[in-house]
Amino acid sequence: MKSVFALLFSALCFVLFVPAAKAQEILPLDKINSQADLDRTITALDAALFDAYNRCDLPKFKSFFVDDVEFYHDQGGVTLGAAALTESVKKNICGPTTRELVPGTLQVFHMKGYGALETGVHRFNHPGHPEIGVGEGRFIHLWQYKDGAWKITRVISYDHHAAQK
Repeated sequence: MKSVFALLFSALCFVLFVPAAKAQEILPLDKINSQADLDRTITALDAALFDAYNRCDLPKFKSFFVDDVEFYHDQGGVTLGAAALTESVKKNICGPTTRELVPGTLQVFHMKGYGALETGVHRFNHPGHPEIGVGEGRFIHLWQYKDGAWKITRVISYDHHAAQK
């Protein structure tokens, strides 16, 4: 009986405190006092953005972008607007593709009075379709902190190629 109670208590603590810990990692721009604060904030935002992307939670995904976002892709061209970007993800990505950040590649740079620039390398997997192979590409996200929220205003996704084995 004690072990069941301990298990239930642990699960309750996890449910209550883990989301709060994640929310604490995302600081408003005026509360960021160090590179470590900025790194934690943008890393948490990147993880939340691509969790929504990988789960095809399209309303959540769209919430990370300003309405007039500009998305530049070396192979797909330009997509203008959060609605068009979300529709493109729905049509081309949901289900057959997942994204993961390549460990050690994320870099974050402060943009005074605006927010942050995020760069890195991401890998695209195609579950259930090994014939497609794993792709890799570089990205730049320009994050703006405005009206109490972090949102992406510009994306550049480039240098897409087959991932090294």
